[in-house]
Amino acid sequence: MPAADPAAPRYDWTLEEIEALFELPFTELVFRAASVHRRWFDPAEVQIAQLLSIKTGGCPENCGYCSQSQHFESGVPASKLMDAEAVIAEARLAKEGGAQRFCMGAAWRDLKDRDLPKVAAMIEGVKDLGLETCVTLGMLQPHQAQALKAAGLDYYNHNLDTGPDYYGAVVTTRTYQDRLETLEAVRDAGISTCCGGIVGMGETRRDRAGLLHALATLPAHPDSLPINDLMPTKGTPLGASEPVDGLEFVRTIAVARLVCPKSVVRLAAGREHMSREQQALCFLVGANSIFVGAKLLTTANPARDTDEKLFADLGLKPMGMAATAAQAVAAE
Repeated sequence: MPAADPAAPRYDWTLEEIEALFELPFTELVFRAASVHRRWFDPAEVQIAQLLSIKTGGCPENCGYCSQSQHFESGVPASKLMDAEAVIAEARLAKEGGAQRFCMGAAWRDLKDRDLPKVAAMIEGVKDLGLETCVTLGMLQPHQAQALKAAGLDYYNHNLDTGPDYYGAVVTTRTYQDRLETLEAVRDAGISTCCGGIVGMGETRRDRAGLLHALATLPAHPDSLPINDLMPTKGTPLGASEPVDGLEFVRTIAVARLVCPKSVVRLAAGREHMSREQQALCFLVGANSIFVGAKLLTTANPARDTDEKLFADLGLKPMGMAATAAQAVAAE
């Protein structure tokens, strides 16, 4: 009987197994994660995504990391939902700047049916530009997920934030089960899932393992798996959080790659305070997506020329560009 493929996706991970991965010697963990990454992806390719806040502030949730919660005095004013035409114009600029996926986020607890037509128009317009589409709109009902799918939505983002044991220290206005039910509605509608979490919120390594355990034991692994490094915001309960050690963050990316081997793992928020060397290690162990643009919802992000230089120095290229170039040559 042939041995099992060590890079094949598993859905029966135990929390103890994932904790053991975190405990591996750093060089061994890097080697294993890089090897698995090469099994499923071109290690020189990174997906380029851009994120736009289509409705900012005034959120009734009390997520302790979020500057958009109405519970905290963070200085972020509430705004109305943008018009579809303005969103599509921003998407066009993002594509001209090299983005491959355009993500739209609204500071809502849940999507209201009255807003569905406007959001659907945004999705359709962005899709017509040739961009992948992603939205994050809070909790969804099954019929709403079906409507978003009909509009052409590719991905729905709904993070678990942290492990289930630490979750209550971060947010109390929405349960872990609420999040899982929204993910179920998204999967049932045939929409790809974008689901990850945040580190640096005062959690332990076991909590980080708990997050990855929750993701790795979902009925289907996230198609995109964003890992955010908390950008502390003054006025929020987690605004004075101590940052996670850089090597510990790299370990988290590596373990994410090992337990969800076919997921596109994104370095999301927090790159603004990461060194070039830390980002390079993250790409080495399996990160293969980033957000570009000067702002991620309400927090800073590296400048475009900074990212272009980093890509050039590391020999990285946008995901799919090699295949596109080969197709163009064949057509000639």
